[in-house]
Amino acid sequence: MSFEIGHATHTGIKRDHNEDTYGVGENIWMVADGMGGHDHGELASAMARDSILHHYQSGESLKNCIIHSNQTIIDSSYERGGDLPMGTTVVILTVKGSKYYAAWVGDSRIYKLRNGKLSPVSTDHSYVQELVDQKLITEQQARTHPHRNVVTQALGVTDNSEIHISLSEGDLLSGDKFLLCSDGLTEEVEDSIIEEIMSKPIHPQEITDHLMVAALKGGGSDNITVLVIENKD
Repeated sequence: MSFEIGHATHTGIKRDHNEDTYGVGENIWMVADGMGGHDHGELASAMARDSILHHYQSGESLKNCIIHSNQTIIDSSYERGGDLPMGTTVVILTVKGSKYYAAWVGDSRIYKLRNGKLSPVSTDHSYVQELVDQKLITEQQARTHPHRNVVTQALGVTDNSEIHISLSEGDLLSGDKFLLCSDGLTEEVEDSIIEEIMSKPIHPQEITDHLMVAALKGGGSDNITVLVIENKD
């Protein structure tokens, strides 16, 4: 398999530091959106990144990689007194043979673009997504709901006995493009615009740059992280 990638992260316009991070390994890509105030969110997302990449390259399954990273963040929080709990979302994409595998916790997202059509790979672990699933609000209402940023799952704040790790897999086709992003992108840019930008016949780094500009023009209210992968085989 041969892949081209683009990647970028930005503090945004209204935040004074960046709690997002992303990681790139051999056929593994991930984005993490930290939370916790001060430097704790940055620390949680960085620990998730380093732990997941390490354990994956050691042969662990995606689920076990997330479990290890969750425990690492929890242990670190206790060591620091636990007065400022820290957490992070995570989305991971891996490729083995002709299949892709995804895993996530929280509301960062993975999308797939195939034949010009954008579709979600992940489903948010969030309060508003639960309302949508119960048909209490529409997808459009969810975009402006006052509690749209409330996540129901995150690493570092939920014990491994209770954490919900979502998994997905599918066939990988030539020309497939994947987008991994924090909610700093999806808060500001509609899926239709993301689809339009992702469909452009340009390098993934240019796609990444266009998405970043769109998020900043949309308001840049949060940290923004974008990772685009294209299968060239």
